[in-house]
Amino acid sequence: MAYKSEFLNTLNERGFVHQCSDFAALDQKLMSGTQSAYVGYDATAPSLHVGNLISIMMLAWFQKTGHKPITLMGGGTTRVGDPSGKDEQRKLLSVNAIAENIAGIKQVFSKFLTYGTDNTGAIMSNNAAWLDTLNYIDFLRDVGKHFSINRMLSMDSVKLRLEREQPLSFIEFNYMILQSYDFVELHKRHGTILQMGGSDQWGNIISGVELGRRMHGYELYALTAPLLTTASGAKMGKSAQGAVWLNEAMLNPYDYYQFWRNTEDADVGRFLKLFTFLPLDEIKKLQALGGAEINEAKKRLAEEATRLCHGHEAAMSAAETARKTFEEGASGDNLPSITIEAADLEKGIPLIQLLKDSGLVTSNGEARRLIQGGGARVNDQPIDNDNYMCTPSHVGADGAIKLSAGKKKHALVKLAA
Repeated sequence: MAYKSEFLNTLNERGFVHQCSDFAALDQKLMSGTQSAYVGYDATAPSLHVGNLISIMMLAWFQKTGHKPITLMGGGTTRVGDPSGKDEQRKLLSVNAIAENIAGIKQVFSKFLTYGTDNTGAIMSNNAAWLDTLNYIDFLRDVGKHFSINRMLSMDSVKLRLEREQPLSFIEFNYMILQSYDFVELHKRHGTILQMGGSDQWGNIISGVELGRRMHGYELYALTAPLLTTASGAKMGKSAQGAVWLNEAMLNPYDYYQFWRNTEDADVGRFLKLFTFLPLDEIKKLQALGGAEINEAKKRLAEEATRLCHGHEAAMSAAETARKTFEEGASGDNLPSITIEAADLEKGIPLIQLLKDSGLVTSNGEARRLIQGGGARVNDQPIDNDNYMCTPSHVGADGAIKLSAGKKKHALVKLAA
């Protein structure tokens, strides 16, 4: 389907569009001048992860097509906890913990968006500014009266929890109302007309559209993207080691690069459209590559995705490290590394311990299974003895020991200076 607005056309062509409350009206509104749209992010961790990246890219395209994006931090809603997609209540965080998480998350957005006071400059907002000061009785009277319990019970975030006979706390039940109220407040403050998010947020977002209409007659819109899975059915944004974080402090650029480099063949074209700004005609050429040449498309995906998140230098460094590691068989200067004391190595350190300390595995049991299964290597030599000890004799000319878990995960063990 073709739209009049550049934004909707772009998102549609690149595979972002799942549902919209009113395509025709939103399209017309976007043609009438600069508009503002937002996505909300609860501060449940010190970083966002790849699963959040699709909504960040939606905001980035919104700005690139001449509009004003808003990143809304859930300083208030994080204190409640979103029940969507959860079988149990999220851990309730302290105000200080939420503030620390927000500080970490803020580092991500500036990589993708340009903040500023001009017409299309992005805005960072925090719903604690209005939720923390609400008078409960007034809120129930003015806002709560617009919500039907029958309708709320039919929403997936509530219905699925109840069908699985999992408890749903009263505070979680209120989340939908609070998120809906965010939309009303952002329209009051910034004229915001559009809320975007993943398809699992459709019920909460559409409730905000309806609340704005009932309370003030606002014309608001909802737009969601599909929840992504890989071609093999795995949840997007998960690796064997857990979430693929966007903050360098939680996942180094090399491992981030490798996540994208290891994309399944069938997903390369789709991910190039969603997670890079490459022109569609260039993506079409990359997508057409077959056989071993598909690896060139994967490298381009990894470089572009890493450049967006971590900068040009980090992307090029990660690409060069990967080239040395996989194409030349060398260690590569920027592989993930740990430092140990020479005196400890003199005594001998169990390979199991080094595999775990380096982050190649998450537990001693996983390390043991890796070794017994033939997937562990020291300096590219396979090791099948789970009692294997590393000693100074393993330190190479580059002053490090290279550890490998399978063919694609590597780390260096370096001696302290």
